[in-house]
Amino acid sequence: MSIHHLATRFGRNAHQISGREPLDNEALYRHVPSIFANEAHDSRSQRYVYVPTIDIVEGLRREGWFPFFAVQSVPRDCSRHGHAKHMLRLRRDDGISKPEAAEVIIVNSHDGTSAYQMFAGMLRFVCTNSMIAGERFEEVRVPHKGNIQRDIIEGVYTVAEDFPRLIDASEGMKATRLSEDERRLLGEVSLVARYGEDESPLTPEQITEPRRREDMGNSLWTTFNVVQENVIRGGLQGRKRNAEGRIRRRQSRPINGIDQNVTLNRALWTLAEGMQRLKAG
Repeated sequence: MSIHHLATRFGRNAHQISGREPLDNEALYRHVPSIFANEAHDSRSQRYVYVPTIDIVEGLRREGWFPFFAVQSVPRDCSRHGHAKHMLRLRRDDGISKPEAAEVIIVNSHDGTSAYQMFAGMLRFVCTNSMIAGERFEEVRVPHKGNIQRDIIEGVYTVAEDFPRLIDASEGMKATRLSEDERRLLGEVSLVARYGEDESPLTPEQITEPRRREDMGNSLWTTFNVVQENVIRGGLQGRKRNAEGRIRRRQSRPINGIDQNVTLNRALWTLAEGMQRLKAG
């Protein structure tokens, strides 16, 4: 097996693995076994068309697409563990010398909790920050019926057609400068996207604070990346008022759930694009 730089989490939410080199089947099976399920979950009817996700991965490898990240949910119902929802990020192995690489994200399950879903995304190598493009970009859904293997491969190429527009969007963000007030505003609306109507334990200043020297700067792209990483990865020390009205210290939680990760990632990208339009207007 090739040597990987691995990041693995175990808990109620997910198992995950990432590599600086393409992930092979041994690594995938050890950490994300549901993509190898040899049949659909017992709850599925005979009309449910089942294609193992690993068959899709193998087909995409032949097309030059390789998995570099995979995550699997851990359902409350243990009988669904081998069929649980999973997400893979695939890219062509030709952008390693660039600061970012466009990716195709695939989400699926074999227990009826998800159709095949495909999104455009981008990886930023300096922080292995994995973004998912917002609502303005193509999203493909393939239900478990018909000739889904062909439809999924075609869906990957449909998503990939958006890559030039995705790269243009990132370059536009890099060229957009934000004032301190605008950076704070982006932080504020991002916290609303993360916590909704609940009181946020964090401040906008915390989530716009870079974690590394390479993230210093006032461009929209840098600020968006800093916000996205701080919100998705968690680990920041905040304060939250309890039911008795007392302020307690609280560490922000990482986003491990697949659905929440996709939804929040797309929302943050959409907010960054909204800031770009606001600046351009």
